[in-house]
Amino acid sequence: MELDIYKKDGTLSGEKINLSPEIFEIEPNDHAIYQAVRVYLANQRQGTHKTKTKGEVSGSGKRPWKQKKTGRARVGTHRSPLWKGGGSIFGPVPRDYSMRLPDKVKKLARKSALSYRAKEADIKVVEDFVFDNPKTKDMMTILKALKLENRKTVLMVPEKNDVILKSGRNIPGLQIIEASRISTYDIMNNHVLLLQKSAVQSLENTF
Repeated sequence: MELDIYKKDGTLSGEKINLSPEIFEIEPNDHAIYQAVRVYLANQRQGTHKTKTKGEVSGSGKRPWKQKKTGRARVGTHRSPLWKGGGSIFGPVPRDYSMRLPDKVKKLARKSALSYRAKEADIKVVEDFVFDNPKTKDMMTILKALKLENRKTVLMVPEKNDVILKSGRNIPGLQIIEASRISTYDIMNNHVLLLQKSAVQSLENTF
């Protein structure tokens, strides 16, 4: 697949770049994508939810009143789940939600997601750019020039760049990530993949 390379001002540079058909033109595997997204979201969960059982709440374990001849219901403790301030019945407890996928499935899922984006013409390649100082206005100018200001976009850079990251982190709908760290979820959760020219090679090297 051959794509045009854009300049920062939104015009065509006259250069083209070839995307590997083994990555961007495969038959997408929907189930692999589903599994990868499910595992990614599960791994974001902390699993620190917790409620106290009747054995953990404060209060006496002594019977509030005698068992019989009071006319009231039988109660064994103030900590009963039926009482205000009592423990929870079958409440959530801390647990580990982490899951993992085989590397082959993860790669297949990413290739499938990239192929979907390529098939839908939602991939743009822009020349490499840097900023002298972090400035949101400069990043917004590039997005407007490329007509991406109103589309959910992930900008893929070849390597970590704090200046670019700080320039775009306050822009709604823009995510900036190293090409080698892009996940299936990041690809599917954005409308457009905007790649810097040198990020293309970095992305393909991960496979």
